[in-house]
Amino acid sequence: MTAPLGRAPLSTGELTDEQYGQVIRPDDDEYETARTVYPGAVDRRPAVILRPGNATQVAQGLALARETGLELAVRSGGHSWHGVCEGGIVLDLSRMRAIEIDAEARTAWAEPGITAGEFTDAAGEHGLATGFGDGRLVGVGGIALGGGIGFLSRKHGMTIDSLLAAEIVTADGELLSVDEHSHPDLFWAIRGGGGNFGVVTRFKFRLHELDGVYGGIMVLPVDPGILEAFIAEAEAAPEELSTIVNVWTAPPFPFVPEEHHGKPIILAVLCYAGPADEGEKVVDRFRAIATPLADMVQAMPYAGMFPPGDPLEHPLTIERNMFIDRVDRAAAETILEHITASGAMIAGAQLRVLGGALARVPSDATAFAHRQSKIMALLSAVYGDKAEADVHATWIDGFRAALKQSDSGIYAGFVATADQQEIREALYPGDTGARLAQIKAKYDPENLFRSNHNILPATS
Repeated sequence: MTAPLGRAPLSTGELTDEQYGQVIRPDDDEYETARTVYPGAVDRRPAVILRPGNATQVAQGLALARETGLELAVRSGGHSWHGVCEGGIVLDLSRMRAIEIDAEARTAWAEPGITAGEFTDAAGEHGLATGFGDGRLVGVGGIALGGGIGFLSRKHGMTIDSLLAAEIVTADGELLSVDEHSHPDLFWAIRGGGGNFGVVTRFKFRLHELDGVYGGIMVLPVDPGILEAFIAEAEAAPEELSTIVNVWTAPPFPFVPEEHHGKPIILAVLCYAGPADEGEKVVDRFRAIATPLADMVQAMPYAGMFPPGDPLEHPLTIERNMFIDRVDRAAAETILEHITASGAMIAGAQLRVLGGALARVPSDATAFAHRQSKIMALLSAVYGDKAEADVHATWIDGFRAALKQSDSGIYAGFVATADQQEIREALYPGDTGARLAQIKAKYDPENLFRSNHNILPATS
């Protein structure tokens, strides 16, 4: 039985490292750094931060949250808005970063605190890979539970499609081993349902053979015709190619000619997961659309696709995520008109063509309900003054409304906050949401895990 919430006050002085792992209190030197997450607009001060080193210490942390009734936030890599809470308990999994690779079986067991870059480096030593988005510093735990759309999605599916099993500490402190045969309902839910059901302490992933890729950054000038043609080529490309098309006001990158700084460009990241000679032929179709301003696409190890990342970077951003059906001339014009009208330091739309292996998985096979969506769009504004937030939010809401087509879904991994209507209708619509609510009621009836895109436990 789950202990009733709100039973005992929290006295941080009584907490020991032996019980909980590393205990970080507000007066400790590490506290300011430990409470900081990637999004620059998040500024919350938890009562205590616990860094467990194993599943037993995770269970102790959950018991503390149940006993005190304080809000609980669970953090993997720190890129989520929900990885820290105000006045509550943060369970920071960054010390849990072990990885065990079985190259012969092509599987890996990984703890949730290891980053996508660290995992990719370790697997790459064996000529193997699992797809984890496109950021080196993102924690494996967060991206795996949210879905995982990245450089290998069209070839090998989402991260959750390579998840074979997991070990999870549930709200009552029990450690469960889950897969398709053991607690299959919970295994279904954690593949896309986020951190609503427990703390995963180990993941078992399938590894795919990948000796190298043909990929990198390509920068093009942009007008509606160029953008329409670029997306059309991405849709027509073989599924070995995944593309991330950033339509941005150009930052002052050294590889972008100075006369284009502050003006809209296409900054595309292309990844062909196959032989380099075949990848070059595919990428040449994009080079033919317009003369690139910069072209760094080349044969490389898969790990080379991940930029190094800056752990001290905490940008102020407003973002909205959506799925769209197409980028025709009208949509391309809408995108460029809104980007040009923004007063943000960097305004943009990131477009990811989906399909391929991602779309071949049945929509009800996992808790990710958007298998047939065509293109994912992430609209964003990066700004420098917190006082400007409302201005950029208004701009981005207008942009989203103007670009909206028939697909009303959104992807949980790229959403900062969502209200209950969005959660029920856009993140987890229809039968997916109803099934998740039933599983939530079974494994977390008191909603201990609520600092997330919260799925409410079903009532009778």
